[in-house]
Amino acid sequence: MTTTPGVCPQTAPAIHQPTNSVFTRFSDQDAASSLAEGLRFHPNAPIHPLCIAAAEGLQQHLAHQTEWQHNFGLGSGGNGAVIGKMFGVLAVRSHDGSLGYLAAFSGKLANGNHHSGFVEPVFDALTAGSFLNTGMARLSEINAEIATLELEGDLAAVEKRKEARKSHSIALQRKLHEHYNFRNKAGQTRNLIDIFEAHGYKQPPAGAGECAGPKLLQYAFRHHMEPLALAEFWWGLSPKSATWKHGEFYPPCKEKCAPILDFMLGE
Repeated sequence: MTTTPGVCPQTAPAIHQPTNSVFTRFSDQDAASSLAEGLRFHPNAPIHPLCIAAAEGLQQHLAHQTEWQHNFGLGSGGNGAVIGKMFGVLAVRSHDGSLGYLAAFSGKLANGNHHSGFVEPVFDALTAGSFLNTGMARLSEINAEIATLELEGDLAAVEKRKEARKSHSIALQRKLHEHYNFRNKAGQTRNLIDIFEAHGYKQPPAGAGECAGPKLLQYAFRHHMEPLALAEFWWGLSPKSATWKHGEFYPPCKEKCAPILDFMLGE
């Protein structure tokens, strides 16, 4: 694994025990307890040894699992566009005192939201018959209507349909943001619109709520787990730029994650 500046200098023990469940229990609980002693969670803290062990366990899973296929651009395997992905691990203390970690991916993985060993999304917009699928189908219909009207040369009607498309798209996006309800450690909930408006945004940025960090904290708080340390790493080639390097750790993004994490970690 490649690490970045700011990584905690302690050597990470190989104490992970990957399983098919969402919560992966560290096999050596005494060693994990020693490392977790006095640990206070902060999303931008140096990478903790527990997270290094967790990331190594997750990377082994990514390298050898056969449940799904995703073209990370590594080696000769994989079909379609190369899409590297940000993954996250969250070291936690479960309600019974056991120490382990949770894993998540940003956005979708292999065109899906649900895969064994990973926490679920905050909101699953891919379910069959969902308002999003219905709304997107309506957008496609409006686009087809616009194309027909353009061929007929009815410019006035084209402009009216374009306005209808814009209104429909805005309403659909707002409804989607309203369904992303985040829970903080005090048990309070707030949706994306309220969270970002409180930080001076007119609307949430595209993709907000889909990053690994918020997904992990959401699961931890919903299942009464205590977050201990977070780490996110890039896996695969970067399709658009050289910003992300395979295997390297990165802090949670400021634009999409900072307002959400600020609420989730508030009292």
